Amino acid sequence: MRGRLASVGAIAGGTLALAAACAPAPSVVLAGPQPEAVVARAPHANTELDKRIDSAPELVVAGERLNVGLLRRFYAGHGFEPIWATRQAQANSLVNAVLGAGDHGLAPELFHANLLRQTAALSPLDRELLVSDAFLSYADALARGAMPVEHRIDDEALMPEPIDVAAALDTAIGSPDPAAAIEALAPTTPTYRALRQALQRYRSGTPAGDRATTSRLREIEVNLERQRWLPRQLPPESVWVNAADARLVFYRADRPVFSTRVIVGQDEKRNQSPEFRGTIDGILFNPPWNIPDDIATEEILPKTRSDPNYLARHNMVMLPNGGLQQLPGPNAGLGQIKFEMENRFDVYLHDTPSKDLFNRDNRRISHGCIRVQNPRELAALLMQQPIDTINQAIATGGTNRSNPPAPVPVFVVYQTAFVDSDGTLQFRPDVYSRDAEIWRHLDPVRQPVAERELPGQPQS
Repeated sequence: MRGRLASVGAIAGGTLALAAACAPAPSVVLAGPQPEAVVARAPHANTELDKRIDSAPELVVAGERLNVGLLRRFYAGHGFEPIWATRQAQANSLVNAVLGAGDHGLAPELFHANLLRQTAALSPLDRELLVSDAFLSYADALARGAMPVEHRIDDEALMPEPIDVAAALDTAIGSPDPAAAIEALAPTTPTYRALRQALQRYRSGTPAGDRATTSRLREIEVNLERQRWLPRQLPPESVWVNAADARLVFYRADRPVFSTRVIVGQDEKRNQSPEFRGTIDGILFNPPWNIPDDIATEEILPKTRSDPNYLARHNMVMLPNGGLQQLPGPNAGLGQIKFEMENRFDVYLHDTPSKDLFNRDNRRISHGCIRVQNPRELAALLMQQPIDTINQAIATGGTNRSNPPAPVPVFVVYQTAFVDSDGTLQFRPDVYSRDAEIWRHLDPVRQPVAERELPGQPQS
């Protein structure tokens, strides 16, 4: 049952002084993904930019490290020539977008905002690289989060679709409104919009320095970040489990049609419910429970030493492979319904005979799996059948499986600030203590986002 368990504001009149400092470059706009061979390095480029980008393992401008991989990917499509001298208006638009990053709960200082306000003090080459890195890093943060999956704990496994932010910046440069094109990389979910609105309210409605407001602002910013970990195109029919709220909501045609309480993983780290995406592709009626080895070893087998009849009394048997199984029945640990959803955490949704536990305020008592208060109603919705049909499948007494008309996506999330099914903004305590690590990556006093690895690269 247990899962093995992340204003140049207005820059002095909105103008970025690049034109006089950078050499002209040909106008090249790339609309699609770039081939990997080009992304890695343009083999015949021998420009000053090319030499600077590849001069050392790290690229630093005025004390701030830049993302060499993103810069190489971007400039490979431009022959490693400066580009902003001939794109003054686009640069100004993108700089103002970066300086407005606070509207997304992202500190502009994560994207070199302080240096963007004084670019005249930089050399032409440093200026070119700095502004490109600011744009790319901001786009990357909107597209997949300021704390990407390679920096998160194993239990934080949600991620959006892959995106080539270098190609996205090229598309923005060629669009009528470059800033809007970059902003479009951010989520558009109701919760993301509501959190952005709440962010504005809390910032404008309470005196600065108020501790309660500061705490709420951090919660909002952390959960805006979690929203950026989600796919941009969410499926219209899906099951959502919020471990922080211990509640399940089923959406059909993008509308919540069913909600029920759930029991989720304990506060102890190894038993916490992870954050991931799965798919319900089958429903097992009267399921046996193949007890995980650690639960068998640590919790069940020790009881047999003092009670030789313990296994028989709980309808448990030893399997030929040495594993322990509880046979189906109304008092079995999985209850009478198991929602099958293959995932690397071995976490799934299921029934339970202990219905009284759903009356508790603290429903964080499982080993990671999710017990559903009203599983028959959920099964009927997923199967698109009357609940009587579900009852008949259970009444057979034997284990049998049914498949829904189409697999249904499941999102197990951990959102301490979210919009409920009525559209009301809700806050929940950070019972799993996961917010602080996310905040560390959003805090502008920390190292800039530009230091992150590219997707797929190992963490150093």
